[in-house]
Amino acid sequence: MDEQDRTIGIGVIGAGWLGDVHARAWGRLRHHYPELAVQPRFAAVADSVAASRDLAVRKHGFERAYAEWRELLEDPDVDVVSVTAPNALHREVGVAVAEAGKHLWIEKPVGLTPDDARTVAAAVEAAGVQGAVGFNYRAVPAVTHLRELVASGAIGRPTHARVQLLTDYAAHPLGLLTWRFTLAAGGHGVLGDLASHGVDLVRFVLGDVERLVAETAVFLEQRPVLEEGAVSYGHGLGDASSPTGHVENEDYVAALLRTATGALVTLECSRVATGEQNSYGIEVHGTEGVVGWDFRTPGELRVSSGTAYADQPAQRLLVGPGAGDYARFQPGAGIGMSYDDTKVIELAGLVRSVLTGTPEGPVLADAVASAEALDAMVRSAAGRGWVDLRSPVPA
Repeated sequence: MDEQDRTIGIGVIGAGWLGDVHARAWGRLRHHYPELAVQPRFAAVADSVAASRDLAVRKHGFERAYAEWRELLEDPDVDVVSVTAPNALHREVGVAVAEAGKHLWIEKPVGLTPDDARTVAAAVEAAGVQGAVGFNYRAVPAVTHLRELVASGAIGRPTHARVQLLTDYAAHPLGLLTWRFTLAAGGHGVLGDLASHGVDLVRFVLGDVERLVAETAVFLEQRPVLEEGAVSYGHGLGDASSPTGHVENEDYVAALLRTATGALVTLECSRVATGEQNSYGIEVHGTEGVVGWDFRTPGELRVSSGTAYADQPAQRLLVGPGAGDYARFQPGAGIGMSYDDTKVIELAGLVRSVLTGTPEGPVLADAVASAEALDAMVRSAAGRGWVDLRSPVPA
């Protein structure tokens, strides 16, 4: 990085939807955080699919495009690398990024296992670089405000909460058997995809998870496969006459968590919830009220606070300037913010970390904690019992 003008060379590994989101965030960083005085340089993009590389170059102006991600890490103009490749590559690529001396912005769940996440975290620490993880829902200004309300005692002592992440992207029975549905490439399905976010929301608002019990299910056990040797990276549909293959990982998880502060939390996640589209949210009940947030109305909170107890009304609160980084995007309450906005907020934390050397925002330690909780859910479902996260994980 050029210290004089704070030019930062950007590399993106994985030019799919999330790689595009990361690149867009870099393009908007100066609009919302001009005080950082950073000039992004779109140095390089890497993807095995030529069409994806070409599109990324056309859209963002990357100076170079590589078919092999290792070549990108040898590019001297790259200072920070976004890793938005499939989950199975996170460990290898994340470690290599750190060992190349480059800062890391990596999407969750950071590999397939807790050991994967711990290995990447250790590599980042050993290399002395900064690392950020894509737990962007905590960046939503309304969620930041919800956390502050809970911490301030506005709803009394938190007693119980609900977190849900329900969606339908895999609900169609003819949805192709892509890498997402295999243990080797997609890990434990809905757990890494959605429950990782849910655990992070619980930890962000209520603190660490102490123990949990969970049940999982696969509701669509067979899916159409493409011709032999073909791999699909999207959510395309097959044909009813196509041969089928076995789904190896979970469609659904329901868990009961106990936090270190004593709150009980129900967590429910599904990728096959017909009729639900990105129904994500958190609701926290306390001894004197409740506060809740729904991703589909991202600038709103439902709040009830007081000592009337029975029949105490709840109000719709439109968050605005003063809630998190809302004022950097909009001047007044009631103006919608987007998913992309949360990634700009997330990125700003990483850039401040790079400039100051002090970690900020969701970091690799958060990915490790989430991965350990997800692993506990898998073990709980297999053993049909509670798992204590304070105990060492079995080899």
